Amino acid sequence: MIPRYSRPDMVAVWAPQSRFRIWFEIEAHAGDAMAELGTIPRENADAVWTAKDAEFDIARIDEIEAETKHDVIAFLTHLSEIVGAENARFVHQGMTSSDVLDTCFNVQLTRAADILIADMEALLAALKRRAYEHKDTVRIGRSHGIHAEPTTMGLTFARFYAEMDRNLSRLRDARAEIATGALSGAVGTFANIDPAVEEHVCDRMGLVPEPISTQVIPRDRHAAFFATLGVVASSIENIAVEIRHGQRTEVRELEEFFSKGQKGSSAMPHKRNPVLSENLTGLARLVRMAVIPAMENVALWHERDISHSSVERNIGPDATVTLDFALARLTGLIDNLVVYPDRMLENLHRYRGLVMSQRVLLALTQAGASREDAYAMVQRNAMKVWTDDSDFQTELEADPEVTAILSRDQIAEKFDLAYHTAQVDTIFARVFGEG
Repeated sequence: MIPRYSRPDMVAVWAPQSRFRIWFEIEAHAGDAMAELGTIPRENADAVWTAKDAEFDIARIDEIEAETKHDVIAFLTHLSEIVGAENARFVHQGMTSSDVLDTCFNVQLTRAADILIADMEALLAALKRRAYEHKDTVRIGRSHGIHAEPTTMGLTFARFYAEMDRNLSRLRDARAEIATGALSGAVGTFANIDPAVEEHVCDRMGLVPEPISTQVIPRDRHAAFFATLGVVASSIENIAVEIRHGQRTEVRELEEFFSKGQKGSSAMPHKRNPVLSENLTGLARLVRMAVIPAMENVALWHERDISHSSVERNIGPDATVTLDFALARLTGLIDNLVVYPDRMLENLHRYRGLVMSQRVLLALTQAGASREDAYAMVQRNAMKVWTDDSDFQTELEADPEVTAILSRDQIAEKFDLAYHTAQVDTIFARVFGEG
């Protein structure tokens, strides 16, 4: 997590002051619940809340931790210094460190998820706008990087919209799965803390109680969360790769917006490089880097160990901050992406009708030729286009075996581009639920 690839709202979720504020709220809400149960005096619970507007001294907490070698104890000691030792006498009663750490981590992840969901909604709006803008902008579809059949740029944007819409659902599901808290005490038995305390704290922190925890919240939840982030990152890369290909000089159907004063190369002044989409490919790799460690965190020893702790201190902020930045960058890229319709048509026609081969094949079979014979007729004429740079329709019209089955007018009719875009409205209705 470096400032270059960070945005302030997501960084704030993981700031030390935010973390200690969440820890404080967990402890203070727990005190309220215990006071209601009569476990601790009400005046002690109320006294803790006098620190609600305090700025926690991070340097002081670090100083205490250097001696105690325990972060939660360091915080609790500092809290006692703020509210007074007597007032803090019942703070953390019956609780264990993981009650604070795990519940806090899940609060942070849910807040991060809320930002990512908003990011995704903004990206979807951009993709939808560009899809309708280029619904009828014809371009060549490619398979294996080779010209296949005509499609439209609008369908490409719609395809990315549908993929990201699925990712939005995944993010919402991941948020719901991670939004649990646990205040069940040592080894999770509630021996020293009433389950009602957990219910109260979770309600106040926007979580639901973990149905059964040990001394930690089960890490399969976190594995699913980070796996979802990895899928979203892969979808970002999917779009970025399409743009990178489209900006290649010999293709030049798409181009990242090149601003006034921008420079593409320190050596070659003519360069206009797809730097944003290349950057997104790299950022996607960083987000996916968190997935395997999150999976490996699931298997912990018995009721608790801390092998997961160092991993999560890194991947929590790094993955969410990076993905937040990547989604925002992609949204800006889509909003400002330059599309070249004329170049798309030029590329589509580069091989002079070759991309209509399937339609001719189908016409021959419908007119009575066997599929094997029809395929051979079409392929031998198609190969001449590849090797001799000839015109596919002309070659077909000069083939007596083809013209014995199809008239010239019937052949010519098979080169109508509108045939390939006739179902665009149907697909858009499926994707956007409109029309």
